[in-house]
Amino acid sequence: MSTTVKSAAVSHVGKIRSNNQDSGYAGRQLFVVADGMGGHAGGDIASAIAVNRIAEADRAFNSAHDAEFALQSALIAANSLIAETVFDHPELTGMGTTVTAILRVDHQLAIAHIGDSRLYLYRAGVLEQVTIDHTFVQRLVDSGRITAEEAAVHPRRSVLMRVLGDVEASPEIDTAIVETEPGDRWVLCSDGLSSYVTEEKIAATLKSHPSPKDAAERLVRESLDQGAPDNVTVVVVDVDHTPDSASNPPVTVGSAALPLSFESDAGRKPLRLPTLLLHPLKAAPEDSHFEPESDEYLQELIAEDRRRAIRRRVTWLVSVGLIAALIVTGLVVGYRWTQTRYYVGANGNTVAIFKGVQQGIGPISLSEIHAETSIRVDSLSDFERRQVLDTITARDLDDARDIIDRLDHDD
Repeated sequence: MSTTVKSAAVSHVGKIRSNNQDSGYAGRQLFVVADGMGGHAGGDIASAIAVNRIAEADRAFNSAHDAEFALQSALIAANSLIAETVFDHPELTGMGTTVTAILRVDHQLAIAHIGDSRLYLYRAGVLEQVTIDHTFVQRLVDSGRITAEEAAVHPRRSVLMRVLGDVEASPEIDTAIVETEPGDRWVLCSDGLSSYVTEEKIAATLKSHPSPKDAAERLVRESLDQGAPDNVTVVVVDVDHTPDSASNPPVTVGSAALPLSFESDAGRKPLRLPTLLLHPLKAAPEDSHFEPESDEYLQELIAEDRRRAIRRRVTWLVSVGLIAALIVTGLVVGYRWTQTRYYVGANGNTVAIFKGVQQGIGPISLSEIHAETSIRVDSLSDFERRQVLDTITARDLDDARDIIDRLDHDD
């Protein structure tokens, strides 16, 4: 029994960007999300070129392997088209795009992926990230240098190592073939969603919204509720149980849904790698950052990260040292103050003047005998005896001596 799919695609410019550099496509067999880079008039063109070219692969294939090859070829062709566009329009130098795409063949999916847009599988209430981000921090996580939690706040988390663009003629593209089942829900998204909405919240949204359109719209809304400075694009694909249900008609969203337009060369400066910032942080401007995946550059970034870690460690040690010094200073000052205080109390069976305070710090006593007397505790009245046993605080040494004189009045 063949399965069908129901899908929806939603894209939003976000709350800070002035234009949408994302593109999305939800077709009959093919589903794509692309996140552009390259400034105001670059990223939108790159993602639109990629999605429109890859959409030509939206047709039936005899096998998932054929679909995988066709999808990979479509991404390479899109990469060439972007490079040709840059040649004709030098002001667009440095533009590029991430791409995450799936192509369905019966009960299997062919996957092609480059960049940090993501593909998730929601199956039986569990959300799983299928693709791996081609980012610098993901390299650090994979090599065990940092944890996933540290990667989420790393200052280099915006640096991409692989994209489609005018950098490499044959970029390395991740491809795979996976099985899909009736009831599966696949989610393709730009980092405008994954960077601002937790996986727990994504899973809860997918669970509570059975309709692909409702789920996609709600996920975009969740991103906007978190501030969504970046563009956000979501494609939700449901593998249907019923063989007679019709797939949705193809829909294109984001910059790919608009006619391509190029600004005149006048007044535009060429954007050159590696000075761009891809997928800027929440307070960053519209430019974006991509760095090619080379061992020399990767080692440079790792060395920089190591230097940053050393600076953090030195800062931490200095801070700990300062705190320790303050604590020690406070203890010294506090102890010296206690040694200006006096009280009268019992020293065994006799009364004595103590220097310090009655309290201690654990086993450490903060007082010592200053002067012993011959006054016996059992010679005092019941009231005086209780006072001495509870200790009598004196204002100073003279006051302590006056207390001793008063206690000695009966002798």
